[in-house]
Amino acid sequence: MKNKSSEASKVVILEWCWVLEFKRKTDVSIILIGFEACKQDSFCDSEVGRFSVQRLGNQTTLNFRVENQIFTLKLHRKQIVNFGLWHWERQTQSLRNKIHQLWRLIMEIKEERASDEAQQFLPSSQIDSLGEPQLTSIQRIANEPKLEFSLACKDLVAATRDRKLNTFIQVSVVHPAEHVLTRYSSTEIVEGTRDPLFLTGVTFPPEYPIYEETKIKLTVYDVKDKSQDTVHTTVIPDHKEPRADVGRSFLGCTTFTVGDLVKSKEQQLTLTLRTSDGGKTVGTIEVNLVKMGELEDGEPGHITTDSQDQKCALVRECTAPEGISGKDNLPSLNAVLKNPICKLYRFPTSDNKWMRIREQMAETILSFHVPKELINLHIKEDMRRNQELKDLGELAPHWDNMRKSVIAHCDQMLSMYQDTLAELGKHTGSSFKSSCSKGEKTLEFIPINLHLQRMHVHSPRLKDALYDVITVGAPAAHFQGFKNGGLRKLLSKFEAERRNTGYQCIYYSPENTAKAKEVLSNINHLQPLISSHADLLLNSASQHSPDSLKNSLKMLSEKTELFVHAFKDQLVRSALLALYTARPGCVLKKPAVPRNSAEEGDDLKHQDHPSQVKRQDSIPHHSEYDEEEWDRVWANVGKSLNCVIAMVDKLLEKDSSNVKDGEIDPSAADCKHAGGDWYEQLYPLVITLKDCMGEVVTRAKQSMAFVLLQELACGLPQCLMLTLRRDIVFSQALAGLVCGFIIKLHTGLHDQGFLQQLHTVGLLVQYEGLLSTYSEEAGMLEDMAVGISDLQKVMFKVIEAKSEDFLPIITGRREHYVIEVQLPAKMFELLPQEIKEGKLLRMYPVLFNVGINEQQTLAERFGDTTLQENINQENLELLKEYYNLFTEKMPPDCLPHFQEQNDLKGLLENLHQNIQAKKRKNVEIMWLAATICRKLNGVRFTCCKSAKDRTSMSVTLEQCSILRDEHQLHKDFFIRALDCMRSRQTQGALNDSDDPETGCLTDNKPTSRHFYPVALLLVSSHLLVVWLILSLALLLAKYQ
Repeated sequence: MKNKSSEASKVVILEWCWVLEFKRKTDVSIILIGFEACKQDSFCDSEVGRFSVQRLGNQTTLNFRVENQIFTLKLHRKQIVNFGLWHWERQTQSLRNKIHQLWRLIMEIKEERASDEAQQFLPSSQIDSLGEPQLTSIQRIANEPKLEFSLACKDLVAATRDRKLNTFIQVSVVHPAEHVLTRYSSTEIVEGTRDPLFLTGVTFPPEYPIYEETKIKLTVYDVKDKSQDTVHTTVIPDHKEPRADVGRSFLGCTTFTVGDLVKSKEQQLTLTLRTSDGGKTVGTIEVNLVKMGELEDGEPGHITTDSQDQKCALVRECTAPEGISGKDNLPSLNAVLKNPICKLYRFPTSDNKWMRIREQMAETILSFHVPKELINLHIKEDMRRNQELKDLGELAPHWDNMRKSVIAHCDQMLSMYQDTLAELGKHTGSSFKSSCSKGEKTLEFIPINLHLQRMHVHSPRLKDALYDVITVGAPAAHFQGFKNGGLRKLLSKFEAERRNTGYQCIYYSPENTAKAKEVLSNINHLQPLISSHADLLLNSASQHSPDSLKNSLKMLSEKTELFVHAFKDQLVRSALLALYTARPGCVLKKPAVPRNSAEEGDDLKHQDHPSQVKRQDSIPHHSEYDEEEWDRVWANVGKSLNCVIAMVDKLLEKDSSNVKDGEIDPSAADCKHAGGDWYEQLYPLVITLKDCMGEVVTRAKQSMAFVLLQELACGLPQCLMLTLRRDIVFSQALAGLVCGFIIKLHTGLHDQGFLQQLHTVGLLVQYEGLLSTYSEEAGMLEDMAVGISDLQKVMFKVIEAKSEDFLPIITGRREHYVIEVQLPAKMFELLPQEIKEGKLLRMYPVLFNVGINEQQTLAERFGDTTLQENINQENLELLKEYYNLFTEKMPPDCLPHFQEQNDLKGLLENLHQNIQAKKRKNVEIMWLAATICRKLNGVRFTCCKSAKDRTSMSVTLEQCSILRDEHQLHKDFFIRALDCMRSRQTQGALNDSDDPETGCLTDNKPTSRHFYPVALLLVSSHLLVVWLILSLALLLAKYQ
């Protein structure tokens, strides 16, 4: 500062604050300063005076002394004040230098820390006069990161000569338009060297607002105690000063603009690291621009595992293969994925080259889109079912009361589905459900933490490769709980109760009820098609068009034959008899004669009371019911169709004979008359066909609705609650499957072998479960097993998109859904003809589970692992079935890279042996199943309770193992590569009080993450002993 005589004046140095705005007036200079309430009392000394901060509640007192004069300010938390700097005369060169340095720091802080709060102190005219700065965009490939660079330091200076540095770099961004400093990311910690070479790079996703004018600040820290380091990064502007952490110390910082790096001749910058006062040099830092797909000139240096000599040139080789970075698939893929988070790594190979790895994690809007579409279908299906129950007609009092009860319960469930759909329609937050929301009722249909985890590997000597894993929480009904187990146990128990308990209804097996639903679905689908083709046939007849008449007749015949065969089942005939006996006034003249002789003795006991309502295990015959009547009604449809076909053949034959006789050019009147004759002759036959079909539809609908009435009445309200639970679990599983299929289709769009496999055999979908078989997780595993098994009933169909909306379309009903995936025209043309013609694509889901946490230890020692063993054995048979189908229908050369059929056969045999071995926590099962899935072009899923800790550990281990086995990762760098991928420092989007995977706020976390478990170790061990003693006592009491 200067006074009126332009001489230097004294200065008060303030800490724990930031400058918001600097104003000048005629007689005094005013600095707007924001103070943050301190967590403890603190002070600092300077040559000029003493400054102290004292905290009492939410009020902070600032005391500073200058020239024996004490000034005091009382501030509330985050309160902004006007503070005047008084001028004192002192003409010394040292003070002049300090003032100059302070001024430089104030301007730097002002540039980095200016926030929206300061805007309110600026006149509106001044804000308007600033205008929008002209920013230069960075030209990059579509859907590729805007900017990527790697970092390395040299000749770092330690505080003491003997100290070995443990360093990391914190990357911050200064946005040119906002002048806001954003802490963006950090590298991993490199230990024991003054020349650290960081394996973790920096990458900015395509949508990130970065320009050539953007400044990037690199700050180097020395971690004194790695166990206490709490370095976090955030992509949210943070106006607070980083807290003083005893676990690390500041070494130096430097700043550069993006334009300097992009425009540099060597695409590399060598920057000098300086201390905060800008005076002392503490080393240099190298910034290397990274472009996946370019080769740098020059031979690479030698790679050594010694951290003090990490030298290796940046190797860039071939461009990304077609299909990985193509532009045509961007619109449809971007319609599914959003908010990608990218990480860049460079790891050495065994031949002393660099491989480059780009990790990408992305959310998907399918987390909400698929459940909403599915709930909407459930609502329509349930409304249609309720109407079919009402259309059953008049029933006996017992059956009528049963119907009213069923409809009342169904209406309640329907209302609940509608309320859930309405609540989901109001959702405007994140595109995925975090784990802390898994117990919310309104979100129970939404999968937990559904994300795509993609690893793009660029190796110096191998072709670029993509490895995708879909991570999602285990599909389970968390809101309903697991007190009584999961779906696997509940369904088995419910079916046993239905079979063995004397319900006042007719028992139908699950296969028969499924058949009834299929018949109703076929009726609703085929009847309008047949009516439409019949109308087209009459229209062709009225126009006297032979070719059109032939085509219309062909389509009518095909659909009618499908219609007739849909009722060629004993279930329809027996259900009609049961419905006849349920009509009012029906008197059984003869006792019910069961079809199963084993039950004949029980039924004969009730001959004296034929009118008594009882549970019937089979459909009785009735003496007055003519069973052949249904056969006649059903056969009339075929006979009517034959009459239509015969008439059309007769008309076409007559028309052909007229042409041969020379009547080639009849007059218009003759044509009209002939067309009228055709229409008049066909019209009564078509009307008869429609009438016969209508009679069949009426009887079949009522009979099948009566079957569904028995299913619902036998288990109210448990039946509806199980249906709800199954819908919830299936919704979560289906959302993940749709996401995985779309990603796999886009990735393999240029792989003709994969496309042939897709429509010839189907798609293998492998789920890796990490749930334990203890306590609630056993119920989750039961839910998950049923939900994944239900995915076998899902078929996919690829269609050409007619608009810019590429979201998938879901049609069908429970137990039979078709997912229509939309592709742009250019991508659709790449598909085989079979897929373009609408061939349905089958899914083969398999689940292999291995519990790996401490609860699984309890289950293996004191509990039961039968559930896990049965699931693995059942799904092994499904995997073998898919492999046999694959080898039968596909040529040997269609297998992916470096793979032969003998290798797959050996892997399957090894997997079979590991499952039979029943080894504790046998993670080899997971690795073998994942390897087989990748080699069969399958889709990989990894699931645990919430898709957080166990899932991330599994995915990162799998990725590093792939790099080692398939891309020659240097064996001595395996652990370090694993640490880089698992490091919390490099994950981004973390705050001091945020859970890294759920986003849930957790206040007052301890500095050390290991302190809490260690503190409870003694208590928990005693509790475990007590639990074991009580369990043993209960077992002894049970078997005495």
